Amino acid sequence: MMQSVKYWLSEHPSIVNFRWSQSFGSTWSFLFSAIAVYVVTAITLHVFLSLILPKRRRVPLGPIPAIHSLCISLISVVIFVGILLSAATEIRYTRWFWRRTKTITTPFQWFLCFPLGTRPSGRVFFWSYVFYLARFLHLFRTFFTILRHRKLTFFHLFNQSILLCMSFLWLEFSQSFQVLAILLATLLYSVVYGYRFWTAIGLPTACFPFVVNCQVVLLGCNLVCHFGVLSLHFLKGGCNGMGAWGFNSVLNGVILGLFLNFYVKRHLRKRNADDISGHGGSSSSSARSCSSSASEIKGE
Repeated sequence: MMQSVKYWLSEHPSIVNFRWSQSFGSTWSFLFSAIAVYVVTAITLHVFLSLILPKRRRVPLGPIPAIHSLCISLISVVIFVGILLSAATEIRYTRWFWRRTKTITTPFQWFLCFPLGTRPSGRVFFWSYVFYLARFLHLFRTFFTILRHRKLTFFHLFNQSILLCMSFLWLEFSQSFQVLAILLATLLYSVVYGYRFWTAIGLPTACFPFVVNCQVVLLGCNLVCHFGVLSLHFLKGGCNGMGAWGFNSVLNGVILGLFLNFYVKRHLRKRNADDISGHGGSSSSSARSCSSSASEIKGE
């Protein structure tokens, strides 16, 4: 069984012989067109609904969001296992090359820093490509939010567009750190979207902001790893794709700033609501917390 899984996820000829330059969606024109279509479609849908429906009228979607969450969770699990197996195989086959470059000496350093001259081909880049394609599936949550909750924010459009752009840059410039970033992201997505599916089918929610806390943990891990990449770049003679890494770091910083602003405002709003309520008891506080968590899962 394990051998079969390993073959299909890391040894299949399509994975081993993958080439980014020969793949669908590998051009800059495709990326910019996709982002433009996404932003224009989302804004158009939001404006259109605002014109034809009352402000509080929501469009029922039935089980579609739950199915979407389940699909993303399962796809994330497959990507996580696939890139982990592929990374282990790649490390085993390329250790001899490390001694010549002297850029990296341990597997963990390889996760943070690709040797100079690395090309976007082979096993790990195949799964990076699958992760890039899976980002398009994430975009559907924007339209679910518009249809069900009649909400569209700049942060949501910006965040989704930037994440798609970063996934493209990972491949285009063979950027260092992407393997570890994909492992962290897919682990988070498998848990978060599994939880969203759990709540969408009517099962109980956590009495704390589960999704937001998971995002904070991911952002914190990414921040620590970025310092690791920078250290290896200067101490070990250079990492591949550092130009793209620098650009992505700026984008990550912007996203982090916007997210922390949202997180602080949410915390202050909740604190003010608790003060106004006059500390009405632990049971009511717990109920408000659960309600807040449920709203967060639904995208409110």
